[in-house]
Amino acid sequence: MESDENQSNKVVSKISMKGVQNNTYVIRCLKKKLLVLDINGLLADIVSPPPEGLKPDTIIARRAIFKRPFYLEFLNFCFDKFEVAVWSSRTKENTDMVIDYLMGSMKHKLLFCWDASHCTKTTFKTVENKHKPVVFKDMRKIWEKHDPSLPWEKGYYNESNTLLLDDSPYKALLNPPQNSVFPHTFSFQDRSDNSLGDVRKYLDGLANAESMNKYVEEHPFGQQPITKTSPSWNYYHNVVATLSTSQHGKSDITYKVIIPK
Repeated sequence: MESDENQSNKVVSKISMKGVQNNTYVIRCLKKKLLVLDINGLLADIVSPPPEGLKPDTIIARRAIFKRPFYLEFLNFCFDKFEVAVWSSRTKENTDMVIDYLMGSMKHKLLFCWDASHCTKTTFKTVENKHKPVVFKDMRKIWEKHDPSLPWEKGYYNESNTLLLDDSPYKALLNPPQNSVFPHTFSFQDRSDNSLGDVRKYLDGLANAESMNKYVEEHPFGQQPITKTSPSWNYYHNVVATLSTSQHGKSDITYKVIIPK
């Protein structure tokens, strides 16, 4: 019988990547942890309407795009150390245009690029912004391969090797606490922002950690997750409870807030 290491070395997948033309395929050995990146607030600040008196890096769909300092160096690091995907809560059209601008040809390295259609929607607005809908990024959709086009076998990515990097802690409330990290939000007004360097140092340790979950638990980073002691706990707990009730009988997923220890 082959050793686990030999079997792991043979885990090679033929992956059809978004944006690759003429049915070209990329052959890749899937060994690295999966890093799922948000866009707005992490890699850039997307502002609508565009602010007066300050020139953005570009304007896409009437929204000003301000690139976060050192984001390209950060992306290069991520692609070197992890398998990388994008999950945005924006529309597919807007997500694709922003990714085209920020990543260029680098986007072909993405394992997948998800948008708002993959988020779990609610009828509530966020505590921080009464005009912004509450949506969740339920990682079970990745682990249970709800999208059959995902380029791996069901169960290959799971709680032990997948991390969501998002600047909105409430979006991760349906996930185990050790599967998300919440860097501080980038604002275009902070011209001296260099915090992606700190995120990179953190992820470098995580990439080399034997247990990703233990590393996240023992190395708090960025914004704190929403817990029972958080001011917004009761509100978001009610959102999840309402979601579970509204979806009863419509889905095989049970929704609940997974509370950090």
